[in-house]
Amino acid sequence: MNQSKVFSYVGFCKRADKITYGSYSIGALKSSVYLLILSGEAAKNTRRFAIKYKNIFSCPVILCKRDFDKIADKPQCKLVAIRDKNLAEAILNCKDDNFELFGGGKDI
Repeated sequence: MNQSKVFSYVGFCKRADKITYGSYSIGALKSSVYLLILSGEAAKNTRRFAIKYKNIFSCPVILCKRDFDKIADKPQCKLVAIRDKNLAEAILNCKDDNFELFGGGKDI
């Protein structure tokens, strides 16, 4: 099975406890969000949250078209935040066909 490097980097974030799951948990953060990953199956309201948090944290948002359940191990979670700058850069640099840039933000 050929696993994307993005999933490996997200696994590193999980081990380092540098990932936050869910819209409301992300909203409680004060700073240091460097990347948001949004599920392709997310509802319109969750997409609005992603755009809102993109503007608040000035970070990019990438859309995961499939296999988002490998990123978010929690049921019904459609948005995650990466809180490590180096891992966020690595994820952005190695994204494949499964991921596309959903929104801009200033460069990290």
